[in-house]
Amino acid sequence: MANEWREHPKLVGRFHPDFPDDVQVIVHEGGPRFSDRQPELVWVRTTAYSANVFTGLVLNQPSQLTRVSKGSEIRFVVPDGGEHPLMVTEKYLAERSDWTIEPCDKCGLSELFDAPSDLVRVIFPATPEDAAMEMFTTFCGFCGGVLVVQREDASAE
Repeated sequence: MANEWREHPKLVGRFHPDFPDDVQVIVHEGGPRFSDRQPELVWVRTTAYSANVFTGLVLNQPSQLTRVSKGSEIRFVVPDGGEHPLMVTEKYLAERSDWTIEPCDKCGLSELFDAPSDLVRVIFPATPEDAAMEMFTTFCGFCGGVLVVQREDASAE
């Protein structure tokens, strides 16, 4: 079925009224530990999806980002908490199912801007390579609040 994402429960009600494949997405160059650039809200034309991950083309030029531009193809998810869909990387998607993320204590965003392994490496630089982090906190890439991130297998114990 063509444009089946239009009926996806996470996107219903988010599309532009005149352009039924266009949705506003938070794009970024990483969270505050990796970038001094602020996230921006841009229009993205949805072109595909698989499970709960969407693909689309950026329709307008971000004002101060350098790695995302008009015409870029991005992947995005719709967080359970937070107002807008969020751009994600392949690395983030590969790691996401291993972690539980408590929503930001300020804005409620329930996803991270960066892959958990990258955050652990930067937050805890002295951690041995073979160590497994069970839980950590990090700053929200959108508002600067705090998110708690816990490894799935640790939460089962």
